[in-house]
Amino acid sequence: MEALLISTALVALAEMGDKTQLLSFVLAAKLKKPWPIILGIFAATLANHFLAGWVGAWLATLVAPSTMKWIVALSFLVFGVWALVPDKFDETREYSGRSVFVTTLVAFFFVEMGDKTQLATVALAAKYPSLVAVVIGTTAGMLIANAPAVWLGEALAQRVNMKAMRWIAAGLFALLGALTLLLG
Repeated sequence: MEALLISTALVALAEMGDKTQLLSFVLAAKLKKPWPIILGIFAATLANHFLAGWVGAWLATLVAPSTMKWIVALSFLVFGVWALVPDKFDETREYSGRSVFVTTLVAFFFVEMGDKTQLATVALAAKYPSLVAVVIGTTAGMLIANAPAVWLGEALAQRVNMKAMRWIAAGLFALLGALTLLLG
């Protein structure tokens, strides 16, 4: 349960102001079909984070537990610093006329590659033995952050203090890093 809750909270907060959340705003504004967009986000995140989680679980089998503890802890500290840097998104990108679901699925999957939430999924899967709990948690965190972005769009972006959200996410990453070292 810990892996699920930590993964959900960490990704939901880290996703605030992230480029994939900005992509959610853009897709909602351009495509104007919230349900296929949300389903596309869900499918893309599930696939992307399962792949990332599998890599993290695999890496955990290759490295000694004491070394992995330091790698994971330092990764969380780096993600904490990274969370403080606001993402920018290129709104001039053109989207194909294909179905809204497929457009969202492809765009989200590729924009999430190398993103801090994907790399956090690798680290979380290396830390926690339950790959399923981590992937469900990180996928839920993405939906918690992005579904409102799709439904409420720009009105939500104006009301949420993204700077405060970045600091909260950074603090959680740093806390998780410290706890990994102390309790890990």
